[in-house]
Amino acid sequence: MKQRINQIPKKQILLGPPYLTGDEVKAVVGVIKSGQLSLGEQVEKFEKEVARFVGARYGVATSSGTTALHLAVKVAGIGYGDEVITTPFSFVASTNCFLYEGATPKFVDIDPDSFNLDPKKIEAAVTRKTRAILGVDIFGYPAEWKKIAQIAKKHRLKIIDDAAEALGAVYRGKSLGSLGWPTVFAFYPNKQMTTGEGGMVVTNSKAEFIKFKSLVNQGRAGDMQWLKHPSLGYNYRMTEVAAAMGRAQLKKLKQFLASRRQVAVWYGQRLAKVPGVNLIKANDKQHVRSWFIYVIRLDKKLNRDRVIKKLLAAGVPAKAYLPSIHLQPYMRRFGYKRGDFPVSEAVSASTLSLPFYTGMEEAVVDRVCEKLKKVIGKL
Repeated sequence: MKQRINQIPKKQILLGPPYLTGDEVKAVVGVIKSGQLSLGEQVEKFEKEVARFVGARYGVATSSGTTALHLAVKVAGIGYGDEVITTPFSFVASTNCFLYEGATPKFVDIDPDSFNLDPKKIEAAVTRKTRAILGVDIFGYPAEWKKIAQIAKKHRLKIIDDAAEALGAVYRGKSLGSLGWPTVFAFYPNKQMTTGEGGMVVTNSKAEFIKFKSLVNQGRAGDMQWLKHPSLGYNYRMTEVAAAMGRAQLKKLKQFLASRRQVAVWYGQRLAKVPGVNLIKANDKQHVRSWFIYVIRLDKKLNRDRVIKKLLAAGVPAKAYLPSIHLQPYMRRFGYKRGDFPVSEAVSASTLSLPFYTGMEEAVVDRVCEKLKKVIGKL
């Protein structure tokens, strides 16, 4: 890969910096010099290129993964009084996106190995108010989409795939984004590739594509007449600057993914036999993970929060990934309480993310692992 320009100090360990080169600088400067900062060709080209990469017919770029999720909810027709089945173990955006429309979360507990929605528990949660299943490919590991699709078909439910952490992941030989329902990707700086902030929803439906394009741009008509607004929309547009950066990143994405796989291998080799440390689910014939972050799960005998505190004191940034959504303060109005989803809560209490990024050197992985071993040994 080309040399990164955002250099990392030799003695400093960072959690998840992006990999930026002169390509991104050149692309961004080119847009600035052009004077076309919005609604230009960079966004349209980026949409087509991402859609082609994941095997979808259409892509619509947005200002963030969260806004892309909101558009997917709008186009699915989810509204006030509806229920959406989803996972409690995720970043809050996967629930917030339908709360924006007045819908109610119907959480289903997760599989203890994959940390994704447990298909065996989904059908019992379906009611007459259920309108959709929103699955999350947590930490880049594909959800059980075949089983989810079977349940959705039986009950005539919409499907939305939150693949914000899973660009490049493969399920049963197909890239996420090509499975036949709206799929959302995100390009925050710690993701597999970045546009600074930004997201994209892809679809195989021309009708959905037309709706997405209108909603992302203030509800404007397809002919793009400036002050013609047939529907209520949003300013969820991606800028030309962000799209240009994204196009430069996308050209190197396969290299980025390979680098992240290698870093994950190094971690796995060093942590496989560390007492108290459990590695997350590996790939199999049906699931190919796209490495977003590197998460480990600690045994019950270890206090996860204390481990994080000790790591931070040793110069290793680590974070709790992820709190269960149903226990967030703002979710109390729905009546959820501790103990409702024991698997999610147990995983939330025991998982943490270690430094992980594209281009991470093996020596840095060694330092992180040695410090982790020392912390665990003392505890």
